Amino acid sequence: MAISASPPPKTRRFSLNSRATRGLLYQIVALALLALGLWYLAHNTQANMQARGIQSGFDFLGASAGFDIGETLIAYDPSQSYGKAIWVGVLNTVKVAIAGIVLTTLLGVMLGVGRFSRNALVRGLCYGYVEAFRNVPLLLQLLMWYLFFIEVLPAANEAASLAGLFFLSKGGLSMPWPTAGVGAVLAGLTVGLVAGVLWRFRVQRRFEATGQDGDRVWVPLALMVVFALVGWAAAGMPREWSVPEQLAFMVDGGIAFTPEFMAILIGLVMYTASFVAEVVRGGIQSVGRGQDEAASALGLNPKQKMKLVILPQAMRVIIPPLTNQYLNLTKNSSLAVVVGYPDVVSIANTTINQSGRAVECIAIIMLVYLSTSLTTSLVMNWYNRRMAIKER
Repeated sequence: MAISASPPPKTRRFSLNSRATRGLLYQIVALALLALGLWYLAHNTQANMQARGIQSGFDFLGASAGFDIGETLIAYDPSQSYGKAIWVGVLNTVKVAIAGIVLTTLLGVMLGVGRFSRNALVRGLCYGYVEAFRNVPLLLQLLMWYLFFIEVLPAANEAASLAGLFFLSKGGLSMPWPTAGVGAVLAGLTVGLVAGVLWRFRVQRRFEATGQDGDRVWVPLALMVVFALVGWAAAGMPREWSVPEQLAFMVDGGIAFTPEFMAILIGLVMYTASFVAEVVRGGIQSVGRGQDEAASALGLNPKQKMKLVILPQAMRVIIPPLTNQYLNLTKNSSLAVVVGYPDVVSIANTTINQSGRAVECIAIIMLVYLSTSLTTSLVMNWYNRRMAIKER
């Protein structure tokens, strides 16, 4: 009986005639040149700063800032450090980015789907909106909304009121806000949101496996409400609310959103939603007409066709360019300095003027936007993998 001998192991020899070896050498040389270039830039910058007597380093972050910030999410005092002031700016930037992404998604999807409405008026309005807002520079739109708040709206002592609970004026938008238990309720709401997303994934898997669909709206909403109530109960069921009221010269109480925040948020949402609408429209048009005809043959109404057949397939085309629009919105929030909103760029500029640490502050700004962009990309790439077609 003959025994087949196993082939001898392949030995890799270093040879310039090998394509793999040359490729490895090219990569090593490229990395070395890149490292050398970065070292030269850093060394040259450091030498020039020392020659001009300019201090460098991040030790200034511990020094007292000495300037006030008009809008903060956390407690801040001018006597606190530059690091705390920049952190306040980072939180303000994140607040605009998160609120803008959520509102842009809702408005953009409605506009994109509206482009396919059977009602000519709805189609025309959606088309007119997209063409008007995406062809006007964002900077001009921000200035337009800011002028609307400071020129068109009534003064703070004559604020427009809705049911005596909401007030809109040159001072911004004021509305009721609970005075206690907010953190616990928000934590419960977050847990409910996660539970709702998991529920939707479960329903989607069951639908793909058996064809039996389930509720994807009311159950997630109920989970959010239930967990929010659990958080409220865990906080001791506080019932105290701060309600805004009209005073002689201003509106006091409740929670107030400044004109600067409203201008940057509305401007970013209205501008970016026009691009998101086109992304959604393109994604829906990418679905073959046969899918729509097959859904009609199964007896699905237009709402069911859009929800169960067209949008799930269109999402695979929509998600990548939609991610780009989310990144653009986050980076465009740096224009908040134009309307005076204290984001990280605005506060860093003030820090540069007072401390003279321009290189360090610009590096911090770059790190902030790099981190937010990479985080957004990470989340959207994960969602894109969830929506991708699973090969068997």
